[in-house]
Amino acid sequence: MKKINFKKIAKKVIDEEASAIKKLKKTINASFEKIVNKILNKKNGKVIFSGIGKSGAVGAILSSTFSSVGISSFFVDANDAGHGSLGAIEKNDIVILISYSGETTETFSVINFCKRRKITLIGIVSKINSTVAKACDINLVIPLVKEADPNSIVPTSSLLMSMSIGHCLAIATMNYRKFGKFDFKKFHPSGNLGAKLKTVEELMLKGKMVPFIRENILMSNALVIMNKFNHGVLIVRNKNNKTLGIISDGDIKRISNKNKDIKKLITINIMKKNPITVDKNMIAAEALSIMNSKKITCLCIHSKKNKRKTLGIITVHNILNANIQ
Repeated sequence: MKKINFKKIAKKVIDEEASAIKKLKKTINASFEKIVNKILNKKNGKVIFSGIGKSGAVGAILSSTFSSVGISSFFVDANDAGHGSLGAIEKNDIVILISYSGETTETFSVINFCKRRKITLIGIVSKINSTVAKACDINLVIPLVKEADPNSIVPTSSLLMSMSIGHCLAIATMNYRKFGKFDFKKFHPSGNLGAKLKTVEELMLKGKMVPFIRENILMSNALVIMNKFNHGVLIVRNKNNKTLGIISDGDIKRISNKNKDIKKLITINIMKKNPITVDKNMIAAEALSIMNSKKITCLCIHSKKNKRKTLGIITVHNILNANIQ
């Protein structure tokens, strides 16, 4: 087998594609802002991507990205458009055509359909004088670049630019709409990502599952309650249901080694005052990090600034059982 320096080839590909992205950055202009505003101001419409081949594959990925950040979107293959798929495009939609050459004849059926119905057309093209560009209302003109293969014929650098400019549109709308991690979680409830974005409120023990006790009861009674719940902790409250402290099984073991009559003690004399409490909207992974750093196994949960009103508790086992690490 002929000896070839594959690492050198890989690095050259990366250099070519990185060079393309740098050129793309220089093309961001007023047209980009117009398109972002069009997307933000659309009324009940969808953002529809269309193209064929590898450009179509990019469009499919970008439509998925838009959907994931709360903008209704889907992909229409330009090859299938003339065979019934055009019926999915409606008046208030925005159609984004991806065609590097701007002369992809398969997109013409999409263009004609949108023109007849006055549907907004946006082009991602490399030639402003191309057929696709002339038909579109606004264009994102990406630079003509060398593809990453030796003959510059395999769509590589050009596809990367199309993908990147689409990501720019998605992230720009996210920033304007202040679309944050909790919004993102709504569209990603399953899998590892959904687990990582779960809040403590979603996993906490609440209501009758929380071992609340009064501050003035004997530890003999408190131990019965602790064994019944089997969470390894007791949450101490006063008669107004304000949290005063916490008693862990570790606390009980330490005190038992020093005092043989622990059962005769009062809970307020055993508890640790001002237990660590976190807001209900805290990400569970962050709560786990707090428990690890403080070397504790349970946190109280509150809402807003009302730290003395415990809504529930979360234990390290609750978090680990949800596949969060």
